[in-house]
Amino acid sequence: MNRKTAREMAESLVSQMTMKEMLSQLVYDAPAVERLNIPAYNWWNEALHGVARAGTATVFPQAIGLGATFDRKLIGEIADTIATEGRAKYNVQAEQGDRDIYKGLTFWSPNVNIFRDPRWGRGHETYGEDPYLTGELGKAFVKGLQGDGETMKAAACAKHFAVHSGPEGERHRFDAKASKKDLWETYLPAFRKLIQDADVEGVMGAYNRLLGEPCCGSRFLQHILRDEWGFEGYFVSDCWAIRDFYESHKVSKNAEDAAALAMREGCDLNCGCSYHSLGEAVSKGKVSKERIREAAVRLFTTRYLLGIMPGQKSEFDGIGYDQVASEEHLLLSRRAAEESIVLLKNDGILPLEKDQIRSIAVIGPNADSCKALIGNYHGTASHPVTVLEGIRNYAGPGTRIYYSEGCDIRNNRVENLAKPDDRISEAVACAKMSDLVVLCVGLDETLEGEEGDTGNSYASGDKMDLLLPASQRRLMEALAKTGKKMIVLLMAGSDLDLSFAAEHANAVLDLFYSGEMGGEALARILFGEVSPGGKLPVTFYESLDDLPEFTDYSMEGRTYRYLRKSAQYPFGYGLTYGKLHAVSFTVRKGEDGLPEAEVLVRNDGERAASDVLQLYIHADGAKDEQRNWGLCGFERVCLKPGEEKKLHIRIDEEALLTVNQDGEAVRETDTWSFYAGFSQPDPLSESLTGFKVLREVYQEN
Repeated sequence: MNRKTAREMAESLVSQMTMKEMLSQLVYDAPAVERLNIPAYNWWNEALHGVARAGTATVFPQAIGLGATFDRKLIGEIADTIATEGRAKYNVQAEQGDRDIYKGLTFWSPNVNIFRDPRWGRGHETYGEDPYLTGELGKAFVKGLQGDGETMKAAACAKHFAVHSGPEGERHRFDAKASKKDLWETYLPAFRKLIQDADVEGVMGAYNRLLGEPCCGSRFLQHILRDEWGFEGYFVSDCWAIRDFYESHKVSKNAEDAAALAMREGCDLNCGCSYHSLGEAVSKGKVSKERIREAAVRLFTTRYLLGIMPGQKSEFDGIGYDQVASEEHLLLSRRAAEESIVLLKNDGILPLEKDQIRSIAVIGPNADSCKALIGNYHGTASHPVTVLEGIRNYAGPGTRIYYSEGCDIRNNRVENLAKPDDRISEAVACAKMSDLVVLCVGLDETLEGEEGDTGNSYASGDKMDLLLPASQRRLMEALAKTGKKMIVLLMAGSDLDLSFAAEHANAVLDLFYSGEMGGEALARILFGEVSPGGKLPVTFYESLDDLPEFTDYSMEGRTYRYLRKSAQYPFGYGLTYGKLHAVSFTVRKGEDGLPEAEVLVRNDGERAASDVLQLYIHADGAKDEQRNWGLCGFERVCLKPGEEKKLHIRIDEEALLTVNQDGEAVRETDTWSFYAGFSQPDPLSESLTGFKVLREVYQEN
């Protein structure tokens, strides 16, 4: 069904509704309208990396891990799988009359905010720091979730619009001030791509203000969405964000005025209860009846597009509950984890030779932790495999596995009555008994995440620094003193200081929050059944001293595009067990007049590997080109030892444009430098990988 037909049906239905009935439909928990045979519907559902908060569902790697895959096709497959499970759950629940929260088909995902500062607790909900990568993966997610059937399989929602990335503790009152250049160069491109290239059905406003206007009641943002980008879907507030208008932002006097402002400025749906005051606002002339009617029409248009209104049939009605957490879906989650895990250091210890290892010490607070697999906004995993379980299963009965928690994830002791560091002696004993140590450190959703959702009340879900908790640092230092070979696994959703691990460990891997099959994927990588294939979607900084204040939304000095100092580990970096590199590289004008890159790549290693070819661009001579270079293309490739392959990457028109200080995207030059390789072209990446990135100058005239 096309949007025109769905809207006509919605207009016909809404025309039969009283004002009171229309108003009742503008809140997330819309009640039934029995007179018109309209069932109740709850709009609030989540699917960041799997159907969330409504029982069992396949838990895929957290979004930041999906960002590390640099794999559009995989993201599309995952989103399609999420929609399948969402439909399966919706079908059986609706049949039983269960229309509760988290049980609809309007998923408030993906999160395409830019992870601009490593302190932000919700950064792991995003695809990373780069607007091009975020837009490409977000677009793939939306297309996969919504599908291309006669009816929409599920409805995606791009959030949080716009310029939103912490601090969490100030989000309800904070005014984000971004320059026009940063706004149009960094913060808005991914949203535009999801709207114009993927036809995302919903957009969610952010809690914060942008340049003085609350994002859920911003004429400026609605002008961009509706007038400039042609968005036709529904706009929803973040949850209880409209209440912030009068409680925190102080732009409205009370709930009635806040509701009137949000509705007038284009917010169709209230996740919260402020719109219960709309009736009074309408009666006083603060909001027109026509605007109320338009909001209701937009919302019912979405429901008709989904094929879930009375009298409708959908090709997805027959999806059964047997699709939820099926073996096929679990294997997809494992593959996603394998592509997301980033190998940061390897002195040759990996892959492990199974028949040469008699004992392994698996140590750390995240070693046997399900929480360290699932991130936040997750469903209930049916088959979680922790790192400990994955290694034990893979190593088999011939290898002794010693296990110690080693320390609490944050506190200075595991047992309340014990002395500090009460598990370190046990961890050291396990290490001394073993051929090697696998140390699992990091965070989980109790330490980084959304304000109010974590146990980290002291920082509202954000990080105060880049250090591992002190308990874990002491554990790592104690294990390093044993002299045993050590592999350090970081399980977290953000940048943490790995300088000690880089110096003292034989190998370092970043697992992020790798989903319910993360432990099995990790074991297959450690023992060489598959090669690690992830690339960092964020910069690992040497220190917060190199960054502006957390509340400063200027991009200067942030992320790889504006970084002026060397990183600890650069964006786009990640090793494999192969030796993939670019052999030759040309850029020519394509048939559509835009440049097209041809890159010959080869694996000179002794093992097959999956890796990500990356293409970067810099506008030579452009006065407003302040960044180092920017990602403009990428493609995952799998090569056997000695295998070569030619890859062709088309360059978008947008990549050739420079955003000036007025926020205008213009061509300021006719000459660009392109860089092709399996990392950024920075000296540190080239040193870490051992390969030079190729450069090609392209001149249009």
